[in-house]
Amino acid sequence: MKTILEHATEILLLLFMSITFLQSGLDKITDWSGNISWLKDHFAKTPLKNIVPFMVGTVLITEVVAGFLCLVGIYLLVSENDATIGFYGAVLACVTLLMLLFGQRVAKDYEGAKTIAVYFIPAIFLVFLLQ
Repeated sequence: MKTILEHATEILLLLFMSITFLQSGLDKITDWSGNISWLKDHFAKTPLKNIVPFMVGTVLITEVVAGFLCLVGIYLLVSENDATIGFYGAVLACVTLLMLLFGQRVAKDYEGAKTIAVYFIPAIFLVFLLQ
């Protein structure tokens, strides 16, 4: 119990990242064609228009891996007081968010880019706490 209380901030942020990225990955898996269709339209007037499925697949993999690493990171932080895997998950979460931010900026979706920034703040704070 002492470890949980000593690392409450890290655990809550790891849980936030796990929920965020695993749910987003699950959404991409369960509605692949809907996501691809919407994103093809979103990127229609950009140089990225021909690689939308590749981009979505790449983001899907990084989201699921980041979410899983954050989930395992909670377990290891609580059971072994080891933040290494959680740190890797947090870094990958930041990289994933930067990929998403890049896409939003290229598509000139500045409101969407602002939303990504909201997620980036706790993610980068988590990296800071776990390093």
